[in-house]
Amino acid sequence: MQVMYDRCAGIDVHKKQVTVCVMVTEGKAVKTELKSFGTTTPELLAMSDWLNSFGVTQVGMESTGVYWKPVYNLLEGHFELWLVNAQHIKAVPGRKTDVKDAQWLAQLLRHGLVRKSFVPPLPQRQLRELTRHRSNLVGRRGQVINEVHKILESANLKLGDVATDITGVSARLMLDQIVGGQTDAEVLADLAKGRLRHKMERLKLALQGKVEAHHKIILAQLLAEMDGLEEQILEVGSEIGQRLSAEQELIERLDGIPGVNQRVAQVLIAELGTDMSRFGSAPQLVAWAGMCPGHNESAGKRRSGRTRHGNRQVKAIAVEAAQAGVRKKGSYLGARYRRIAARRGKKRAVVAVGRTILEAYYYMVSRKAKYQDLGEDYFDRRDPERLIKRLSKRIEKLGYSVTVEPMKVAA
Repeated sequence: MQVMYDRCAGIDVHKKQVTVCVMVTEGKAVKTELKSFGTTTPELLAMSDWLNSFGVTQVGMESTGVYWKPVYNLLEGHFELWLVNAQHIKAVPGRKTDVKDAQWLAQLLRHGLVRKSFVPPLPQRQLRELTRHRSNLVGRRGQVINEVHKILESANLKLGDVATDITGVSARLMLDQIVGGQTDAEVLADLAKGRLRHKMERLKLALQGKVEAHHKIILAQLLAEMDGLEEQILEVGSEIGQRLSAEQELIERLDGIPGVNQRVAQVLIAELGTDMSRFGSAPQLVAWAGMCPGHNESAGKRRSGRTRHGNRQVKAIAVEAAQAGVRKKGSYLGARYRRIAARRGKKRAVVAVGRTILEAYYYMVSRKAKYQDLGEDYFDRRDPERLIKRLSKRIEKLGYSVTVEPMKVAA
């Protein structure tokens, strides 16, 4: 088998220890060296020096949880790093040790039998961590809001049935008063502002509850936690905005896609970057994100077509944008969703629309173009004869004959 890399190494990564196998090709002979190192910074730097002593040029490692990151950070810039999917390099069953894993990885890398995973440059990785942290904060805030709903139900307060948002200005004033000891439903209802004042009678009924001392303690802590999370979300959002200040023009263009707002655009830029040459084509980007059907065929039969895992953050934000985008009236995304949902179901239709959004991102970034909506009637304009045939059949089923003639254009 052809040797692609003469001096390479495979690293089996764990939390507290890494096992390294170096393979050096000298003529027809192969020299193999094995050594284990700890995962602290000084020990990893010593491993880097040890690899340099053999003249290693390529280093491969599995993408094991988050444990590959400190190794990658310290070796980056000194070697050509290959981060590979652990599923692609499984060794022979029954022969599982750290040493054999490292040897197997080095051997595969030596012959060029593994594929690199996409690892963005350091600034983009930092931006990814910020956007993912913000998503986690938003998720925690949602969890706290759900807990507020639960404690209100426990206290026989039906505020959530009348107020659309219990974190709004009016609801928050009422909650603060409840924590302060106010129990008069009329006084609490009088704090309503704006459109909520039209529901005064319902509010008075909803705010007649049985609030105990422990309810006030829990509610006060939940409101304080919610305030803290909102401050953190704003702080992280500000940092993300500063780091993406140079991409503001792109964010504004992406905002033209139905369902894509500034936050969604920031996440897409952080996860996908702005260099589309890494992916090669829009279908490859979609496949990398795990937003296209799987390909599983055997003996001439098509088996499961479920999507692959891909990038969870990209998939989640694309589905979120799709669910919002299909609600826009007169849009191509809405027409595409309804067309697929009728045949394949709503969930598959949302994934298909998410794929369309990712494809639009690819072309808008690579071509520096603006989003152009194809319109709700795109599919009708694309094949009018098919539409005429389908509608004619429906009318004929009702017992009517159909004659279709083109309209004469007035002179």
